[in-house]
Amino acid sequence: MTTSTQFQGPAVRVHGLEKSYKELHVLRGVDFDVARGSIFALLGSNGAGKTTVIRILSTLLKADAGTANVNGFDVAAQAAEVRESFSLTGQFAAVDEILSGRENLVLVARLRHLKDPAKIADELLERFALTDAAARRVSTYSGGMRRRLDIAMSLIGNPPVIFLDEPTTGLDPEGRLEVWQAVKELAGSGTTVLLTTQDLGEAEQLADRIAILHEGRIIVNGTLAELKRLLPPAKVEYVEKQPTLEDVFLTLVGGRPRGNGDATDTTHTTSK
Repeated sequence: MTTSTQFQGPAVRVHGLEKSYKELHVLRGVDFDVARGSIFALLGSNGAGKTTVIRILSTLLKADAGTANVNGFDVAAQAAEVRESFSLTGQFAAVDEILSGRENLVLVARLRHLKDPAKIADELLERFALTDAAARRVSTYSGGMRRRLDIAMSLIGNPPVIFLDEPTTGLDPEGRLEVWQAVKELAGSGTTVLLTTQDLGEAEQLADRIAILHEGRIIVNGTLAELKRLLPPAKVEYVEKQPTLEDVFLTLVGGRPRGNGDATDTTHTTSK
């Protein structure tokens, strides 16, 4: 896979990006940088323009104005190099349900003309905790397992950047946590992750930096701590500790057990 080894700037750089469909202005001058090895969340509601940004960065769509770079390559002028620098995981798992998990991975490795596809598949199965299910048809996998396999397939060829477009859409709580853990491990291994989501909890749990896209514009961009400082602190009048619904669900179905410190606060607050 071709990469820009000499380029030391941001893994993704977007400046002044604009896109319209006739009278509908989807992007109105979008700017952001994604640092290497970080998780960057593009947060916004349906129709905010998140997927349009991803499609432009993926060279699937041309911007009307502005510039975008992936791994140091311009998406308009160096599309071939850009395509070799990233992998894209869309909103729904793109796996072959007839094949086994291992066969899916081996197939993609062969299509990319990589050496020792079987070894690549086995390493990814272990990395994403799918070894025990390697020989099973994907049609028997849970939603979380399919999504983890989908992400594993995206990593074949070691792309420096991965785009995840609403990766937990339609998943149950267990599946969502499985994917979150996989995404954290991606960044921990040095992969740059650009994540689009409308899930506030997902952005809060995963992202090193969060940009809120609203009506085609970035209205705020910062760390979670920086974003929280935009609102005044609240005065707590009383606190009653209760487990969250997620705690109850995971405890009852045998998922991650709730520890003593996992209960969250149900509070009545007033702003200062």
